[in-house]
Amino acid sequence: MNGISDLNFKNLLEYAQVGVIIHNWDTSIVYINPIGLQLLNLDYEQAIGRDIYDPHWTLIDEQGNLMSVDDYPVNIVKATKNKVVNKIIGVVGGAKKDISWFMANAYFEGHDDDKNFIVVTITDISDAKQQISFQDVVENTQDMVVITDAKNIKHPEGPKIIYVNKAFEVLTGYTSAEVIGETPRILQGDLTDSKGKQRIYAALERREEVTETLLNYDVRGRPYWVEMNIIPLKNKFDEVTHFAAIQRDVSKSKFQTEQLEKRNKDLKELKVNLENLVQERTFELQQAKSQLEKIAFFDPLTGIPNRRFFSDQVNKLVKGSVRRGGIIAFGLFDVDNFKAVNDTYGHDVGDRVLVELANILTHILRIDDVFCRFGGEEFAFAVILKEVDDAEPVAEKLINAIRNLKVPVEGENTINVTVSMGLNVVSPNNSTDIDDEIKKSDAAMYQVKKSGKDRYKIIHEP
Repeated sequence: MNGISDLNFKNLLEYAQVGVIIHNWDTSIVYINPIGLQLLNLDYEQAIGRDIYDPHWTLIDEQGNLMSVDDYPVNIVKATKNKVVNKIIGVVGGAKKDISWFMANAYFEGHDDDKNFIVVTITDISDAKQQISFQDVVENTQDMVVITDAKNIKHPEGPKIIYVNKAFEVLTGYTSAEVIGETPRILQGDLTDSKGKQRIYAALERREEVTETLLNYDVRGRPYWVEMNIIPLKNKFDEVTHFAAIQRDVSKSKFQTEQLEKRNKDLKELKVNLENLVQERTFELQQAKSQLEKIAFFDPLTGIPNRRFFSDQVNKLVKGSVRRGGIIAFGLFDVDNFKAVNDTYGHDVGDRVLVELANILTHILRIDDVFCRFGGEEFAFAVILKEVDDAEPVAEKLINAIRNLKVPVEGENTINVTVSMGLNVVSPNNSTDIDDEIKKSDAAMYQVKKSGKDRYKIIHEP
Protein backbone atom coordinates (compact mmCIF):
# COMPACT_ATOMS: atom_id res chain seq x y z
CA MET A 1 0.00 0.00 0.00
CA ASN A 2 1.53 3.29 -1.10
CA GLY A 3 -0.79 5.75 0.65
CA ILE A 4 -4.24 6.46 2.00
CA SER A 5 -5.64 6.61 -1.55
CA ASP A 6 -5.05 2.86 -1.78
CA LEU A 7 -7.47 2.13 1.05
CA ASN A 8 -10.64 0.25 0.16
CA PHE A 9 -13.21 2.62 1.68
CA LYS A 10 -16.13 0.28 0.98
CA ASN A 11 -14.44 -2.32 3.20
CA LEU A 12 -14.07 0.35 5.88
CA LEU A 13 -17.81 1.00 5.73
CA GLU A 14 -18.59 -2.73 5.84
CA TYR A 15 -16.65 -3.12 9.10
CA ALA A 16 -17.61 0.21 10.70
CA GLN A 17 -19.50 0.11 14.01
CA VAL A 18 -21.69 3.04 12.92
CA GLY A 19 -24.69 2.63 10.60
CA VAL A 20 -24.02 4.23 7.20
CA ILE A 21 -26.87 4.82 4.73
CA ILE A 22 -26.31 6.40 1.29
CA HIS A 23 -29.27 7.92 -0.59
CA ASN A 24 -29.65 9.04 -4.18
CA TRP A 25 -30.77 12.65 -4.64
CA ASP A 26 -34.37 11.34 -4.96
CA THR A 27 -33.84 9.88 -1.39
CA SER A 28 -33.91 6.22 -2.50
CA ILE A 29 -31.32 4.08 -0.69
CA VAL A 30 -28.44 2.84 -2.83
CA TYR A 31 -26.21 1.46 -0.06
CA ILE A 32 -26.45 0.50 3.63
CA ASN A 33 -23.68 -1.15 5.58
CA PRO A 34 -24.14 -4.27 7.77
CA ILE A 35 -24.35 -2.39 11.08
CA GLY A 36 -26.99 -0.10 9.52
CA LEU A 37 -29.07 -3.14 8.54
CA GLN A 38 -28.66 -4.56 12.05
CA LEU A 39 -29.71 -1.30 13.75
CA LEU A 40 -32.79 -0.91 11.52
CA ASN A 41 -33.62 -4.65 11.72
CA LEU A 42 -33.73 -5.01 7.92
CA ASP A 43 -32.11 -7.24 5.33
CA TYR A 44 -30.36 -5.82 2.28
CA GLU A 45 -33.24 -6.48 -0.15
CA GLN A 46 -35.72 -4.77 2.17
CA ALA A 47 -33.59 -1.61 2.41
CA ILE A 48 -32.29 -0.98 -1.12
CA GLY A 49 -34.59 1.24 -3.20
CA ARG A 50 -36.69 2.51 -0.28
CA ASP A 51 -37.20 6.28 -0.10
CA ILE A 52 -38.40 8.60 2.65
CA TYR A 53 -41.97 8.43 1.36
CA ASP A 54 -42.17 4.72 2.16
CA PRO A 55 -45.05 4.41 4.68
CA HIS A 56 -43.01 2.05 6.85
CA TRP A 57 -40.48 4.81 7.69
CA THR A 58 -41.99 6.70 10.62
CA LEU A 59 -39.71 9.03 12.60
CA ILE A 60 -40.42 10.84 15.87
CA ASP A 61 -38.53 13.66 17.52
CA GLU A 62 -36.88 13.62 20.93
CA GLN A 63 -40.18 14.56 22.62
CA GLY A 64 -42.02 11.61 20.99
CA ASN A 65 -43.92 13.68 18.40
CA LEU A 66 -44.32 12.51 14.81
CA MET A 67 -41.82 14.25 12.52
CA SER A 68 -42.83 15.81 9.24
CA VAL A 69 -41.12 14.21 6.25
CA ASP A 70 -39.59 17.62 5.53
CA ASP A 71 -37.75 17.42 8.88
CA TYR A 72 -36.11 14.06 8.15
CA PRO A 73 -32.30 14.48 8.04
CA VAL A 74 -32.21 13.45 4.35
CA ASN A 75 -34.72 16.13 3.36
CA ILE A 76 -33.02 18.83 5.44
CA VAL A 77 -29.74 18.16 3.62
CA LYS A 78 -31.53 18.02 0.26
CA ALA A 79 -33.33 21.32 0.88
CA THR A 80 -30.44 23.30 2.40
CA LYS A 81 -27.27 21.38 1.42
CA ASN A 82 -26.21 21.97 5.01
CA LYS A 83 -25.01 19.27 7.35
CA VAL A 84 -27.28 17.74 10.00
CA VAL A 85 -25.30 17.21 13.21
CA ASN A 86 -26.25 14.99 16.17
CA LYS A 87 -30.01 15.00 15.57
CA ILE A 88 -31.88 12.64 17.90
CA ILE A 89 -34.58 10.62 16.11
CA GLY A 90 -36.79 7.68 16.98
CA VAL A 91 -37.82 5.03 14.45
CA VAL A 92 -41.30 3.52 14.90
CA GLY A 93 -42.55 0.32 13.28
CA GLY A 94 -40.59 -1.88 10.93
CA ALA A 95 -40.07 -5.52 11.86
CA LYS A 96 -40.37 -4.74 15.57
CA LYS A 97 -42.76 -2.49 17.48
CA ASP A 98 -40.28 -1.12 19.99
CA ILE A 99 -39.09 2.43 19.33
CA SER A 100 -35.39 2.56 18.39
CA TRP A 101 -33.50 5.77 19.15
CA PHE A 102 -30.55 7.04 17.11
CA MET A 103 -28.12 9.95 16.93
CA ALA A 104 -28.18 10.91 13.23
CA ASN A 105 -25.72 12.94 11.16
CA ALA A 106 -26.13 13.70 7.44
CA TYR A 107 -24.35 15.53 4.61
CA PHE A 108 -24.25 15.53 0.81
CA GLU A 109 -21.58 14.47 -1.69
CA GLY A 110 -21.43 15.64 -5.30
CA HIS A 111 -21.52 18.72 -7.53
CA ASP A 112 -24.96 18.83 -9.15
CA ASP A 113 -28.39 17.59 -8.13
CA ASP A 114 -28.52 14.71 -10.60
CA LYS A 115 -25.29 13.15 -9.29
CA ASN A 116 -25.47 14.12 -5.63
CA PHE A 117 -25.63 11.58 -2.85
CA ILE A 118 -26.82 12.11 0.71
CA VAL A 119 -24.89 10.22 3.38
CA VAL A 120 -26.57 9.51 6.73
CA THR A 121 -24.84 7.93 9.73
CA ILE A 122 -26.74 6.58 12.74
CA THR A 123 -25.57 5.57 16.21
CA ASP A 124 -27.82 3.56 18.53
CA ILE A 125 -28.66 5.49 21.72
CA SER A 126 -31.74 3.46 22.72
CA ASP A 127 -30.31 2.39 26.07
CA ALA A 128 -29.42 5.95 27.09
CA LYS A 129 -32.77 7.29 25.82
CA GLN A 130 -34.84 4.71 27.69
CA GLN A 131 -33.10 5.15 31.06
CA ILE A 132 -35.41 6.29 33.87
CA SER A 133 -33.60 8.16 36.64
CA PHE A 134 -30.69 5.70 36.83
CA GLN A 135 -28.29 8.61 37.33
CA ASP A 136 -30.50 9.98 40.13
CA VAL A 137 -30.41 6.59 41.86
CA VAL A 138 -26.62 6.35 41.54
CA GLU A 139 -26.06 9.96 42.63
CA ASN A 140 -28.15 9.57 45.79
CA THR A 141 -27.12 6.08 46.91
CA GLN A 142 -25.05 5.84 50.09
CA ASP A 143 -22.56 3.54 48.34
CA MET A 144 -19.66 4.97 46.39
CA VAL A 145 -19.85 4.39 42.62
CA VAL A 146 -16.80 4.62 40.40
CA ILE A 147 -16.95 4.00 36.64
CA THR A 148 -13.79 3.47 34.60
CA ASP A 149 -13.02 2.98 30.92
CA ALA A 150 -12.13 -0.61 29.93
CA LYS A 151 -9.87 0.25 26.98
CA ASN A 152 -6.58 0.15 28.91
CA ILE A 153 -6.34 -1.32 32.41
CA LYS A 154 -2.56 -1.66 32.62
CA HIS A 155 -0.46 0.18 35.20
CA PRO A 156 0.25 3.07 35.31
CA GLU A 157 -2.07 4.56 32.62
CA GLY A 158 -5.31 2.77 33.27
CA PRO A 159 -8.04 2.15 33.94
CA LYS A 160 -9.16 5.79 33.62
CA ILE A 161 -11.92 7.08 35.90
CA ILE A 162 -14.77 8.69 33.93
CA TYR A 163 -17.40 9.09 36.71
CA VAL A 164 -17.75 9.19 40.51
CA ASN A 165 -20.90 9.89 42.52
CA LYS A 166 -21.53 12.21 45.49
CA ALA A 167 -20.93 9.47 48.09
CA PHE A 168 -17.42 9.01 46.68
CA GLU A 169 -16.67 12.74 47.02
CA VAL A 170 -17.99 12.81 50.61
CA LEU A 171 -15.95 9.81 51.83
CA THR A 172 -12.66 10.43 49.99
CA GLY A 173 -12.61 14.23 50.01
CA TYR A 174 -11.68 14.24 46.32
CA THR A 175 -13.91 16.20 43.95
CA SER A 176 -15.12 14.68 40.73
CA ALA A 177 -12.94 17.09 38.73
CA GLU A 178 -9.82 15.97 40.64
CA VAL A 179 -10.22 12.25 39.90
CA ILE A 180 -11.70 12.19 36.37
CA GLY A 181 -8.88 10.95 34.11
CA GLU A 182 -6.96 9.42 37.06
CA THR A 183 -6.93 5.73 37.97
CA PRO A 184 -8.40 4.18 41.17
CA ARG A 185 -4.78 3.61 42.28
CA ILE A 186 -4.79 7.25 43.43
CA LEU A 187 -6.63 5.93 46.52
CA GLN A 188 -4.14 3.16 47.31
CA GLY A 189 -1.00 3.22 49.47
CA ASP A 190 1.84 1.11 50.82
CA LEU A 191 -0.43 -0.94 53.10
CA THR A 192 -3.01 -1.74 50.41
CA ASP A 193 -3.09 -5.53 49.94
CA SER A 194 -0.97 -6.31 46.82
CA LYS A 195 -2.54 -9.76 46.39
CA GLY A 196 -6.01 -8.24 46.44
CA LYS A 197 -4.93 -5.77 43.76
CA GLN A 198 -3.54 -8.63 41.65
CA ARG A 199 -6.83 -10.53 41.93
CA ILE A 200 -8.72 -7.43 40.78
CA TYR A 201 -6.39 -6.91 37.81
CA ALA A 202 -6.69 -10.57 36.77
CA ALA A 203 -10.50 -10.39 36.89
CA LEU A 204 -10.54 -7.18 34.82
CA GLU A 205 -8.30 -8.79 32.21
CA ARG A 206 -10.79 -11.68 31.98
CA ARG A 207 -13.65 -9.15 31.84
CA GLU A 208 -15.22 -10.80 34.92
CA GLU A 209 -16.95 -9.55 38.07
CA VAL A 210 -14.83 -9.40 41.22
CA THR A 211 -15.36 -8.54 44.90
CA GLU A 212 -12.49 -7.48 47.20
CA THR A 213 -11.94 -5.58 50.44
CA LEU A 214 -9.00 -3.16 50.31
CA LEU A 215 -7.40 -0.50 52.47
CA ASN A 216 -7.67 2.87 50.72
CA TYR A 217 -6.68 6.43 51.67
CA ASP A 218 -8.69 9.65 51.42
CA VAL A 219 -7.37 13.03 50.24
CA ARG A 220 -5.93 13.75 53.71
CA GLY A 221 -4.17 10.38 53.92
CA ARG A 222 -6.69 8.88 56.38
CA PRO A 223 -6.98 5.08 55.86
CA TYR A 224 -10.35 3.40 55.49
CA TRP A 225 -11.50 -0.08 54.54
CA VAL A 226 -13.69 -0.39 51.47
CA GLU A 227 -15.56 -3.41 50.17
CA MET A 228 -15.88 -3.13 46.40
CA ASN A 229 -17.88 -5.09 43.87
CA ILE A 230 -16.59 -4.47 40.34
CA ILE A 231 -18.80 -5.46 37.40
CA PRO A 232 -18.16 -5.24 33.64
CA LEU A 233 -20.56 -3.08 31.59
CA LYS A 234 -21.33 -4.22 28.03
CA ASN A 235 -22.70 -2.53 24.92
CA LYS A 236 -25.27 -4.01 22.52
CA PHE A 237 -22.52 -5.96 20.75
CA ASP A 238 -21.62 -7.78 23.99
CA GLU A 239 -18.33 -5.87 24.23
CA VAL A 240 -17.07 -4.76 27.65
CA THR A 241 -16.62 -1.00 27.41
CA HIS A 242 -16.49 0.06 31.09
CA PHE A 243 -16.21 -1.22 34.65
CA ALA A 244 -18.45 -0.08 37.50
CA ALA A 245 -17.20 -0.39 41.07
CA ILE A 246 -19.80 -0.21 43.85
CA GLN A 247 -17.88 0.50 47.03
CA ARG A 248 -18.94 0.42 50.68
CA ASP A 249 -17.05 1.91 53.61
CA VAL A 250 -16.53 -1.05 55.97
CA SER A 251 -14.01 0.55 58.31
CA LYS A 252 -16.27 0.24 61.36
CA SER A 253 -17.15 -3.37 60.74
CA LYS A 254 -13.46 -4.22 60.35
CA PHE A 255 -12.83 -3.24 63.95
CA GLN A 256 -16.06 -4.43 65.53
CA THR A 257 -16.17 -7.39 67.88
CA GLU A 258 -17.54 -10.82 67.00
CA GLN A 259 -20.82 -10.16 68.83
CA LEU A 260 -21.74 -7.57 66.16
CA GLU A 261 -20.87 -9.72 63.15
CA LYS A 262 -24.26 -11.42 62.87
CA ARG A 263 -26.05 -8.09 63.15
CA ASN A 264 -23.85 -6.61 60.43
CA LYS A 265 -24.52 -9.62 58.20
CA ASP A 266 -28.28 -9.16 58.62
CA LEU A 267 -28.00 -5.46 57.81
CA LYS A 268 -25.95 -6.22 54.72
CA GLU A 269 -28.52 -8.75 53.49
CA LEU A 270 -31.29 -6.19 54.07
CA LYS A 271 -29.33 -3.62 52.09
CA VAL A 272 -28.84 -6.05 49.20
CA ASN A 273 -32.58 -6.80 49.22
CA LEU A 274 -33.39 -3.09 49.18
CA GLU A 275 -30.99 -2.56 46.27
CA ASN A 276 -32.63 -5.42 44.40
CA LEU A 277 -36.04 -3.89 45.13
CA VAL A 278 -34.88 -0.54 43.72
CA GLN A 279 -33.50 -2.28 40.63
CA GLU A 280 -36.74 -4.23 40.12
CA ARG A 281 -38.87 -1.10 40.52
CA THR A 282 -36.62 0.85 38.14
CA PHE A 283 -36.97 -1.95 35.57
CA GLU A 284 -40.76 -1.89 35.98
CA LEU A 285 -40.78 1.88 35.37
CA GLN A 286 -38.59 1.41 32.30
CA GLN A 287 -40.99 -1.22 30.95
CA ALA A 288 -43.97 1.04 31.68
CA LYS A 289 -42.34 3.92 29.79
CA SER A 290 -41.65 1.64 26.82
CA GLN A 291 -45.28 0.45 26.90
CA LEU A 292 -46.58 4.02 26.94
CA GLU A 293 -44.43 4.85 23.91
CA LYS A 294 -45.96 1.85 22.08
CA ILE A 295 -49.50 2.88 23.03
CA ALA A 296 -48.89 6.24 21.33
CA PHE A 297 -48.64 4.45 17.97
CA PHE A 298 -50.16 0.96 18.36
CA ASP A 299 -53.58 -0.23 19.53
CA PRO A 300 -53.00 -1.99 22.89
CA LEU A 301 -55.69 -4.65 22.31
CA THR A 302 -54.91 -5.83 18.76
CA GLY A 303 -51.25 -4.81 18.48
CA ILE A 304 -51.76 -3.18 15.05
CA PRO A 305 -51.25 0.55 14.29
CA ASN A 306 -53.73 2.98 15.80
CA ARG A 307 -55.54 5.80 13.97
CA ARG A 308 -52.75 8.32 14.64
CA PHE A 309 -50.02 6.08 13.23
CA PHE A 310 -52.25 5.07 10.30
CA SER A 311 -52.81 8.73 9.32
CA ASP A 312 -49.06 9.31 9.08
CA GLN A 313 -48.55 6.11 7.05
CA VAL A 314 -51.39 6.94 4.65
CA ASN A 315 -50.01 10.46 4.13
CA LYS A 316 -46.70 8.97 3.00
CA LEU A 317 -48.46 6.37 0.87
CA VAL A 318 -50.35 9.15 -0.96
CA LYS A 319 -47.24 11.30 -1.45
CA GLY A 320 -45.31 8.33 -2.82
CA SER A 321 -48.21 7.43 -5.14
CA VAL A 322 -48.37 11.02 -6.45
CA ARG A 323 -44.66 10.93 -7.25
CA ARG A 324 -44.72 7.54 -8.94
CA GLY A 325 -48.27 7.59 -10.28
CA GLY A 326 -50.75 5.03 -9.03
CA ILE A 327 -54.16 4.22 -7.60
CA ILE A 328 -55.10 3.84 -3.94
CA ALA A 329 -58.16 2.14 -2.45
CA PHE A 330 -59.22 3.51 0.94
CA GLY A 331 -61.20 0.88 2.82
CA LEU A 332 -63.26 0.93 6.01
CA PHE A 333 -65.20 -1.95 7.57
CA ASP A 334 -67.33 -2.36 10.68
CA VAL A 335 -68.37 -5.55 12.51
CA ASP A 336 -72.06 -6.29 11.96
CA ASN A 337 -74.18 -6.55 15.13
CA PHE A 338 -71.12 -6.21 17.36
CA LYS A 339 -73.20 -5.04 20.32
CA ALA A 340 -75.14 -8.28 20.19
CA VAL A 341 -71.86 -10.25 20.37
CA ASN A 342 -70.81 -8.35 23.50
CA ASP A 343 -74.26 -8.61 25.10
CA THR A 344 -74.60 -12.35 24.38
CA TYR A 345 -71.07 -13.68 24.94
CA GLY A 346 -69.38 -10.96 26.98
CA HIS A 347 -66.72 -8.37 26.23
CA ASP A 348 -63.90 -10.92 26.40
CA VAL A 349 -65.32 -12.67 23.34
CA GLY A 350 -65.88 -9.28 21.68
CA ASP A 351 -62.21 -8.42 22.25
CA ARG A 352 -61.23 -11.82 20.82
CA VAL A 353 -63.21 -11.01 17.64
CA LEU A 354 -61.31 -7.70 17.22
CA VAL A 355 -57.93 -9.44 17.70
CA GLU A 356 -58.82 -12.08 15.06
CA LEU A 357 -59.88 -9.37 12.57
CA ALA A 358 -56.55 -7.61 13.12
CA ASN A 359 -54.77 -10.92 12.42
CA ILE A 360 -56.67 -11.29 9.13
CA LEU A 361 -55.53 -7.81 8.02
CA THR A 362 -51.95 -8.63 9.02
CA HIS A 363 -51.85 -11.88 7.01
CA ILE A 364 -53.84 -10.88 3.93
CA LEU A 365 -52.63 -7.36 3.14
CA ARG A 366 -49.21 -6.86 1.59
CA ILE A 367 -46.19 -5.33 3.31
CA ASP A 368 -46.62 -2.13 1.27
CA ASP A 369 -50.26 -1.70 2.37
CA VAL A 370 -51.25 0.05 5.61
CA PHE A 371 -54.08 -0.62 8.06
CA CYS A 372 -55.24 0.16 11.59
CA ARG A 373 -57.91 -0.20 14.21
CA PHE A 374 -59.83 2.95 13.33
CA GLY A 375 -61.93 2.99 16.51
CA GLY A 376 -64.27 0.65 18.38
CA GLU A 377 -65.14 -2.20 16.00
CA GLU A 378 -64.04 -0.26 12.89
CA PHE A 379 -60.90 -1.06 10.90
CA ALA A 380 -59.37 0.99 8.07
CA PHE A 381 -56.88 0.12 5.33
CA ALA A 382 -55.26 1.67 2.28
CA VAL A 383 -53.86 -0.46 -0.55
CA ILE A 384 -51.94 0.42 -3.71
CA LEU A 385 -53.58 -0.84 -6.93
CA LYS A 386 -52.46 -1.10 -10.53
CA GLU A 387 -56.00 -0.88 -11.93
CA VAL A 388 -59.36 0.24 -10.54
CA ASP A 389 -60.73 -3.29 -11.00
CA ASP A 390 -58.06 -4.62 -8.62
CA ALA A 391 -60.08 -3.31 -5.66
CA GLU A 392 -62.72 -6.03 -5.98
CA PRO A 393 -60.36 -9.04 -5.43
CA VAL A 394 -58.97 -7.30 -2.31
CA ALA A 395 -62.47 -6.78 -0.92
CA GLU A 396 -63.50 -10.35 -1.80
CA LYS A 397 -60.46 -11.86 -0.13
CA LEU A 398 -60.95 -9.89 3.08
CA ILE A 399 -64.71 -10.36 3.42
CA ASN A 400 -64.51 -14.11 2.65
CA ALA A 401 -61.73 -14.58 5.21
CA ILE A 402 -63.91 -12.86 7.80
CA ARG A 403 -66.96 -14.97 6.89
CA ASN A 404 -64.90 -18.13 7.40
CA LEU A 405 -63.51 -16.93 10.75
CA LYS A 406 -64.51 -19.10 13.71
CA VAL A 407 -64.10 -17.41 17.07
CA PRO A 408 -64.09 -19.81 20.05
CA VAL A 409 -66.52 -19.23 22.91
CA GLU A 410 -67.34 -21.41 25.94
CA GLY A 411 -66.53 -25.12 25.62
CA GLU A 412 -65.93 -26.20 22.03
CA ASN A 413 -68.42 -23.77 20.50
CA THR A 414 -67.51 -21.08 18.00
CA ILE A 415 -69.26 -18.06 16.52
CA ASN A 416 -69.04 -16.36 13.15
CA VAL A 417 -69.11 -12.65 12.44
CA THR A 418 -69.59 -10.60 9.29
CA VAL A 419 -68.63 -7.06 8.35
CA SER A 420 -69.91 -4.27 6.16
CA MET A 421 -67.18 -2.75 4.01
CA GLY A 422 -66.83 0.38 1.91
CA LEU A 423 -63.97 1.03 -0.54
CA ASN A 424 -63.16 4.34 -2.22
CA VAL A 425 -60.77 4.05 -5.20
CA VAL A 426 -58.90 7.25 -6.09
CA SER A 427 -56.00 8.45 -8.22
CA PRO A 428 -54.36 10.81 -5.70
CA ASN A 429 -52.83 14.17 -6.52
CA ASN A 430 -51.26 16.99 -4.52
CA SER A 431 -54.68 18.32 -3.49
CA THR A 432 -56.07 14.96 -2.28
CA ASP A 433 -57.73 15.32 1.14
CA ILE A 434 -57.16 12.03 2.94
CA ASP A 435 -59.83 12.64 5.61
CA ASP A 436 -62.37 13.40 2.87
CA GLU A 437 -61.51 10.21 0.97
CA ILE A 438 -61.91 8.09 4.10
CA LYS A 439 -65.27 9.78 4.79
CA LYS A 440 -66.40 8.61 1.33
CA SER A 441 -65.38 5.06 2.29
CA ASP A 442 -67.37 5.49 5.49
CA ALA A 443 -70.44 6.64 3.52
CA ALA A 444 -70.16 3.60 1.22
CA MET A 445 -69.90 1.33 4.25
CA TYR A 446 -73.10 2.73 5.76
CA GLN A 447 -74.93 2.21 2.47
CA VAL A 448 -73.98 -1.45 2.84
CA LYS A 449 -75.26 -1.45 6.44
CA LYS A 450 -78.64 -0.15 5.27
CA SER A 451 -78.88 -2.61 2.37
CA GLY A 452 -78.34 -5.81 4.33
CA LYS A 453 -74.76 -5.99 5.72
CA ASP A 454 -72.19 -8.79 5.11
CA ARG A 455 -71.03 -7.31 1.79
CA TYR A 456 -68.96 -4.52 0.34
CA LYS A 457 -69.47 -1.52 -1.91
CA ILE A 458 -66.78 0.02 -4.14
CA ILE A 459 -67.01 3.61 -5.34
CA HIS A 460 -64.75 5.33 -7.85
CA GLU A 461 -64.79 8.94 -8.91
CA PRO A 462 -62.67 9.45 -12.06
